[in-house]
Amino acid sequence: MTIGYDKPLYVLPFDHRASFSKELFGWHGELSQEQTAEIAAIKRVIFDAVRVAVADGVPKQRAGILVDEQFGAAILRDARREGLITACPAEKSGQEEFDFEYGPDFARHIEGVDPTFCKVLVRYNPGGAKAMNQRQAGRLRQLSDYLHANGRLYMFELLVPPTRGQLQRLGNDEKAYDLQLRPTLMVQAIHELQDAGVEADVWKVEGLDRSEDCREIVAAARRAGRDKVGCIILGRHEDDNKVRQWLTTAAAVPGFIGFAIGRTTFWNPLVDYRAQKITRDAAVAQIAASYRAWVNLFEQAK
Repeated sequence: MTIGYDKPLYVLPFDHRASFSKELFGWHGELSQEQTAEIAAIKRVIFDAVRVAVADGVPKQRAGILVDEQFGAAILRDARREGLITACPAEKSGQEEFDFEYGPDFARHIEGVDPTFCKVLVRYNPGGAKAMNQRQAGRLRQLSDYLHANGRLYMFELLVPPTRGQLQRLGNDEKAYDLQLRPTLMVQAIHELQDAGVEADVWKVEGLDRSEDCREIVAAARRAGRDKVGCIILGRHEDDNKVRQWLTTAAAVPGFIGFAIGRTTFWNPLVDYRAQKITRDAAVAQIAASYRAWVNLFEQAK
C-alpha cells in the first residue's frame, strides 16, 4: 500500500477545544449544552470564511478544514458534502501525552465523521521521557495500522517542545532552540516514529527559518521509499510576519505541499466579534481574506 499525500493542501484548522472554551469564552470545567452550542456556532463563522474564500477563487480541491467532532460534527458533514478536504482530530485536547479522545472506541468515531484525514497532535522530543515516547508511539502505531488498513489518510502534527536541559544549554533562549536544535530533533523524531511503525501521509510541522532545514524534514518524511509523503507548516499562533517568513521558506522546498494556519488567521476577528466590535459578516470576511492571503503567498513562493 502506498503511503502519502502530495497534492497541494491549504488547511484552516479550528479543532481547538480546551483553548476555545477557556481562552475565547473564559469557561472552565464541564460545558452546558448552551455553551457547547455557542462554541459550535462561532466555529461556523470560520467554516463560512473558508466557503467565502473558495467562492473567491481558492481552489476547492486544495482547501481543507480541520475541526473536532465535539463542536464541529455538523460542519464536517457539510464540508464533505460540499467537496472540501476535511480533517478531524483523534487526540484528547490539552494533554502532554497523546491519548485517544474516545479511547478504544476511536475507530467508530472516525467512521462516524468520515474525514479525508484523521489528525493527531503529538508532543515528542527524542531527548525527553523515553517511556512516554514509547507509550505514545505504541498508540500512534495502532492508529496508523487502522487508518491504512481502512484506506484512510493520517495527518501527524509533530510538536517538539524543548526539555529543560536542552533549553538551559542554550541559555534559556527559545529562539536559539528553534533555530539551532529543534530542526535536528524534528528529523530524529520523524525517524523514531517511522521506525516504530507510525506512517504519516502528511507531516504537519512547526515553521523552520532555513530552507536547508526544510529540505532535511522532507528527506526524513520521504526516506526509504516514502516518496509521496507531504509536509505542511503550522502557524503556532505566531504573528503574521513570522508565519509569512515560514511559509515563504517552506513553499520553495519541494515536498512542502501547503500549510495549516489556525489562530493567526481567525483569533483576532473572533475576539472582536465576541466583544461586539465587528459584525459576524465582518469576521467572516476578515478570516476569509487572511486565509486567501496565505494561499496566494504560498503559491507565489512556490
